[in-house]
Amino acid sequence: MTEEEYLAAYDPRAFPAVAVTVDVVALTIRDGALHVLLVRRGGPPFEGAWALPGGFVQPDEDLRAAAARELLEETGVTTLGRFHLEQLASYGAPDRDPRMRVVSVAHLAFAPDLPDPAAGSDAREAAWVPVDALGLPDAAGSRDRPVRQRPGTSRRLAFDHARILADGLERARGKLEYTPLATRFTGPEFTIAELRAVYEAVWGDSLHAGNFHRKVLSVPGFVESTGATTERGGTRGGPRSKLYRAGDARLLHPALLRPSREEAVR
Repeated sequence: MTEEEYLAAYDPRAFPAVAVTVDVVALTIRDGALHVLLVRRGGPPFEGAWALPGGFVQPDEDLRAAAARELLEETGVTTLGRFHLEQLASYGAPDRDPRMRVVSVAHLAFAPDLPDPAAGSDAREAAWVPVDALGLPDAAGSRDRPVRQRPGTSRRLAFDHARILADGLERARGKLEYTPLATRFTGPEFTIAELRAVYEAVWGDSLHAGNFHRKVLSVPGFVESTGATTERGGTRGGPRSKLYRAGDARLLHPALLRPSREEAVR
């Protein structure tokens, strides 16, 4: 049998139906705190519950395009070009969706200074929600186990989105250790203090200003000076701060480890 004959006789209905969706963990920093973009579902299943933006992949699109489309359709966020967008992981537990067997390919996205979202046709409401308000455990733990939100948390997440969000947060926190992606949370020019604020918001740890400044400048290619300074000094009338831009490094060596991990490797 030739390949053409095989394909002509092939019947996909001979196999169980499996749908593919995308879900997006979209992060930004607002008022000094890490926020995630959530939508309130407008219909069943889990009507009225909060969820990550997402939906079914169309037959004519790839996964990245589907993630970008769902982020736009369900939230009205039109600044997709400003997002760092990458594939996070796949989730395919047989009972993760009550409608049918659904495999979700989750994506991680983050960008600075994003506007308030506007819910699309598939969502009743969309909002940037502080990550700390969702009652997630401090560590994601094994992917074989579900993630439980703490009792009393007002925004309960639908499906297995607590698991996906926990994994996305761990990925973002880890990438800030080994890559320069923290600069994607800032503007084109930034001070070291503004960069430190990104690390503190994403990691949830306070960092020593002097040590952080020294570590950042010791990593080749992480940041480079613009030769300019801020227009005014600090709140106490101190000297103006130097401005930096992202350098050309793809990986940070030495890495900027989280305080807990730094202590563990000593």
